[in-house]
Amino acid sequence: MFINKDNTLKWKWVIIGALIMLALIFGCVFWWDKALYTMIHRPDCNAWTLSDGTLCSVAIIIGKIFSTKVWLSISFLSVLFFFVYKALRNENDFRYAFVKIKNSYVFYVFCSVVLAIMTTGLLKVLIGRARPVLFDALGKTFFEPWTFNSVFNSMPSGHTAVSFAGLIMIGMLFPRIKWATWTMAIVIGVSRVYVGAHWPSDVILGAFIGMLSADLVKVALRKINSK
Repeated sequence: MFINKDNTLKWKWVIIGALIMLALIFGCVFWWDKALYTMIHRPDCNAWTLSDGTLCSVAIIIGKIFSTKVWLSISFLSVLFFFVYKALRNENDFRYAFVKIKNSYVFYVFCSVVLAIMTTGLLKVLIGRARPVLFDALGKTFFEPWTFNSVFNSMPSGHTAVSFAGLIMIGMLFPRIKWATWTMAIVIGVSRVYVGAHWPSDVILGAFIGMLSADLVKVALRKINSK
């Protein structure tokens, strides 16, 4: 997304992308979020209960499959398995396995996911945006910064950020399926609004964090592994 062929970041495009993202979020928070949310969200579908509707059930299942915990667990176990496998294949040489794991695709994905989780976790607490469920119940939108209450941890969308980080990284490592990873990441983001878990602006910020996390990790690890 923001990487040159020589494995350096396109800082100009990062800044432009960040400014566009902030402009979209500002516009959504003050004008467009409610309209877009009402347009996309299905009133009888929410992220916490199953629905009779097929599309709602699919959206909820997608949310469960691509949750932060699932991404972190699977990517960590993949790294652990690869590390142990390499060590055992080379007479329990764990130093060799460590060198190999740093340049493995599973480690790239794992680091991208971890960076996205850390970033979104911090921003959720700092921003303290109320989830759409309160808008559905009270007809109001508001912020309560510096809180760990999940009801006020709507921005950014963790599902979106982590899924974009993992899927965009996979797309960069396997360019032939990049179209599929991008499509899946977008579907995941839209599904979070559909089930009423997030505002559109939450998804926009999450997507940007995920994309940038994947790029930063790829650039950093390639430089470290080239030494």
